[in-house]
This record gives sequence, structure tokens and C-alpha cells, in this order.
Amino acid sequence: MGQGTVHEQLALVRARVSGPPKPVEPAEQCPVARVAVDLEPAHLDRYFDYAVPARLAENARPGVRVRVRFAGRLVDGYLIERLEHSDFTGNLVPIERVVSPEPVLGPESLALARQVAELYGGTLADVLRLVVPPRHARAEGKPPQEPLLGPLPPPVPEPWRAYPGGAEYLESLVRGESPRAVWTALPNTDPSAALAAAVHAALAGGRGAVVIASTGRDVAKIDAALIRVLGEGRHVALTADLGAAERYRRWLALSRGQIRAVVGTAAAQFAPIDNLGLVAVWDDADSGHAVRLAPYPHAREVLLLRAHQSRAGALIGGYTATAEAAHLVQRRWARPLSAPRATVREHAPRVFALNEERSRDRELHPGAVAGHLPPQALRLAREALAHGPVLVQVPRSGYRPRLACAQCRETARCAHCGGPLSQPGPQQDPICGWCGRIAAQWKCRTCSGLRLRSRATGVHRSAEELGRAFPGVPVRESNAARGIIEHVSADPALVLATPGAEPAADEGYAAALLLDAQDLLNLPTLRAAEQALRRWLGAASLVRPAGRGGAVLLCGDGSLPAAQALLRWDPAGFARRELAERTELGYPPSARIAELTGAYPALKELLDLSELPAGAQLLGPVPVQRAGTATERMLVRCDRADGAELARALKAALGVRAAKKVEEPVRLRIDPVDLA
Repeated sequence: MGQGTVHEQLALVRARVSGPPKPVEPAEQCPVARVAVDLEPAHLDRYFDYAVPARLAENARPGVRVRVRFAGRLVDGYLIERLEHSDFTGNLVPIERVVSPEPVLGPESLALARQVAELYGGTLADVLRLVVPPRHARAEGKPPQEPLLGPLPPPVPEPWRAYPGGAEYLESLVRGESPRAVWTALPNTDPSAALAAAVHAALAGGRGAVVIASTGRDVAKIDAALIRVLGEGRHVALTADLGAAERYRRWLALSRGQIRAVVGTAAAQFAPIDNLGLVAVWDDADSGHAVRLAPYPHAREVLLLRAHQSRAGALIGGYTATAEAAHLVQRRWARPLSAPRATVREHAPRVFALNEERSRDRELHPGAVAGHLPPQALRLAREALAHGPVLVQVPRSGYRPRLACAQCRETARCAHCGGPLSQPGPQQDPICGWCGRIAAQWKCRTCSGLRLRSRATGVHRSAEELGRAFPGVPVRESNAARGIIEHVSADPALVLATPGAEPAADEGYAAALLLDAQDLLNLPTLRAAEQALRRWLGAASLVRPAGRGGAVLLCGDGSLPAAQALLRWDPAGFARRELAERTELGYPPSARIAELTGAYPALKELLDLSELPAGAQLLGPVPVQRAGTATERMLVRCDRADGAELARALKAALGVRAAKKVEEPVRLRIDPVDLA
């Protein structure tokens, strides 16, 4: 990174400092420290040179945390390197102190952080906040443990035998090669065991491994599988619920080279592991893989950068497949790793669909429908309960999460802020989803109607309806509001769950009902169909194979592409179709899209300052409303090959605005997962 002009650095570092810096005795060797200062403005995204006092010379090593004075205030930073001379010809400000002699930012992590910043148009400081966790002195003060050096035997390829080329994939990892695969997991199998075998292969080959899952539940399953395969002490799990001290202790074990394998959520994607041999991501379609902090990197893309940087193997797996994964296969960057159709049929349940809108009609089926439940769903549930538990996937949480006027069918909105109304429970007044006000005396603004009806039914209301339809049958709920259940027995029961909260069942579920399928497909996002198929396959994979009577009913129109992919159990085919459609329309992954959100004058100013790539297209602006706050959104689209140039241009324009101290903010996201 360029150091700027002499006058620029002098002005930035010494501005508002009263008087010249006090003279200090410099270090005898390499008296100059190049520091990455933790500064938010994009125009300050560069290294700055500081003097190394003799008293700090021993501890001021590359990678340590330091405190430096910048523009008159003390800020944090990382010492990048020690130099004999600086390009700055004035008097360098000395480092105030070394926070800790522990080197926490290695060369590979720094290079990765810079690549991620360039890919997403962010600053190095933003990414470093994701790369290095906050310090915990007590954990850092504990002496390092000796690493486990005992050799590992070759992995057992049993979890991969159903996939042609699976055993060869493990053997390639053991040999120290870099195989890359897009893996479509079979239903009614344990993907955690397969991932553990891949990590085992990387460690047996003398290299490290990083495995990323989107939820703490999945991390716990993979963690348990790794313990079974590797034993204790050869890997760590990193999740947000560990607490600051324990998370930092485990991170240090990786940084110090004591442990060389990690499984965790998105925050673990930057875990420091030297000689990396495998990066793996499970269920890359889950939006939880996208970090919610600037510059909003996606774990899959970060791991692909790491695989290229370290020449490591890569494994992208899930019950479904994304268009991005299909793009990797199309480019021959990775090869598909999936079971033959005959094997899929042996493992999958019988899946069928209905048009829920017709079967829900009360006039055609008088007395046959319990609430919003189709009669076919009730019949399947009744038959399956004789053989075991029945899973009911409900797309929405709550009781009645969306309400409409019973007379004109317009969405019911709050009289105060215009937010959508919902009913949190039976016999409760509607409340606003934006401002939280109770709408006890609601009146429709369109037709003056006073009665409300449901536009969507939540999991609590569905449980109430099923309890009435099946008296005496236990009804259990698994969702964030009532608590997520990890496991249910093989006894007959109705298990209602929101997507992603489905518990496993002993011997599998006898049947599954996928309610309100159209609600998932109607979500206002580019990935609605992809996400719907992911959620359906995730639930259906827990149902017994068709040979053992397992059945899945999709309560929706079975003619739609996502539904057809579920009926045929063909997620890879659906991903290829999605990729072809997005390529034709010019959407990721075949193109790069930058989303700019802010007030229109700020958006216009930013784009006027940007030197966009030739051929870049502007889409918008369009109004965007989030929790009652109106703003504008514009999209900038370009060819995938010009993505880096687009990110650089927008980042430079953001830097110019920051240098001018413009108060109106603009948020930049590259290829956001919730693109509508």
C-alpha cells in the first residue's frame, strides 16, 4: 500500500498534536515500524510509519497489537513490519506501547484480509476486526500447551463410499494434493461423519483444516463427529456462545500452532492455520454464511480465497446446491461429488405435492380442513402417526404473522407508522412489526373495514390447529421463540418446526408436511426459490427412505421448478437451471453487483466520483423502506472479470467523501445474499 506524500502523512499523524513529539531513544536495529492503524475512513486505508523506542524494541515484533497516537488520540493498530528507514522525511511519532508481545496477525492472515477488503470494497481495518478477535489478557497469559504430534492413521472412507470418487478425494487429501469438489449429500445419512473423515484426511497428510457451518447446531454435530474420529485435543470449535475468554483461548491454540483444525460458524472462516490443507463449508446456501458487518464477506468466497492462497483442497457441501457452486463446476474449478440416481432413490423418501390453494377451499371440501391445513396433509399425518413421528415444517414463526383486511384483502398496517400488523397469540390485539404499538381499534385505510383475517399462519397457530385435529397426540414445537429441540424419539408425535429448527428423530420421521410452500417462494429476494428448495430438502432429508414408508407432502404447486427439483430430488439440476437464468439476466455469480444504499443525493455524489468499469450498468434508484426509514437503493452491475475494478472504484469514491467529511452515509455491499 502506498505511503502517501510526506506532507500528507505529516498532516495526518501530527495534526492537532500540541508541539513536536518528545524525543525518544530509537531502537538500534530496524527503528521504524509500519503499522496498520484501526481507522474507519476509507481514505486512511494505508500503512503508517512510526518510530520504535528502544524500550519497546524486544516486544515490537511483526503481528503484535500496538497503541499509537494518530491525529492527537490513541488508537489501536497492528505492527506489520520493522524497517531500517522510512520514506517519511520528518520526525516519526513513536509507538506508545505494545499491548501484548503475542503475535496475532500472521503474514497469511494479513494477505487474506487485504484480498477480502479488495474483493468487497472494504478497508483493511474493517476486515482485521473480523480476522483477529478481541484480546483477553487472562487467556493470553496462560502458557502454551504442547501440540499433539502423534501420527494419525489413514481415514476410514466409509462415509464416502456412496459417492463415486469420494474415497479418491480423501486419498488425494492424504497425499497433500488440493482436490476441489461440490458435494451433494444424500438424505438419511450423516454429513458430519463425511466432513470429519475429510478433516481426518487433511490432518493425516500433515496439513490443517477449516470447516464452516452456518449454525451452532451444525457446528455441534460436526464437532461431535470430529471427537469420535480424531479424539480429544486435535481440533477446536469456535462459536459465538463460548464467551470471550474461551473463544480467545481456542483461537490462540490455533494461532500458536498447537491445534490445526477448526470447525465453527462464519467468524471462524479467518481462523489462523498454517499449512492449510482443506477448507470446507456446509450448506453454503444458508444466508447465515454472510457476515453482517462491513465489508459483509461471505464465508464461501473467503474460503475459496484461502484455498487458492494456500493451495488447499476445497469442499462445498449441502443437501442442496447453489448457483455459485454450479458456477464453480461449470468453470471446472471444482468437480461434482454426488451419488448415482439409483442410490439417491434408495435413500430418499417418497415426495409428492398438491396445489394448496385448491385443497384449502372450504366450499369444495366442507368440514375437511382444520384451519389452513389441506385435507391431504391431515390424511397423510393420520396414516404416518401409526408408524412414528411426523414432522411439520411451518415457514413462519409466531401466531398470525401477517394480517389483512377481511373485506378488501389489503395488508393491515399501523395507523401510526404504516408498518405491517401481526397477532402474537390467541385473544391478543394486533401489534405493529415496526413501532410495536398495539392496534386495538384498527380500521382499514382503504375500505374502512374493521375485521382482520390471516395472510399467513405461524407455527404457534398451526400447532393449535393440529392439536384440535389430532386430540391425544403429543404436539411439540421447535423454534427460536419456544426453544429448539435437538432430538425426538420414535414415538408417534407431531413435531412442528420452523425452517432450520427441525430436530432429528430416532429411526427418522414417518412423514413430513411442508406447509405454505408458496410463502417461501414469494419472498422478495433473488434467491427465494433456491432458499425454498434448501429448506424443503433439509426437512425431507430427515424422513425415512421410501422403502421404509417415508413420505413427504409439499403443500403447494408441484409444477414450479423448485418443487420439481424436490419431487425428483435433483438439487444439482436446479442449481444449473438457476445459474443459466441468472447468467441470462446478468446476476451473480456470472456478474458482479454492487448495492449502494443511502439518500439519493449521497448516491448520486458517490457515483459521480466513481470511475466505474467500462460497460458498468446503473439500475435504480428505487425506494427501500426498512423499519419505517425511507431511503434509496441503486445497483451497479458489471462483468465478473471487472468485479475487482468496480470494488476499487467505489471504495475510492467512498474515500473521497470521507476525506470531505460528508455526513450522509452510503452503505456498500458486493453481491449481497438478500438481493431483491
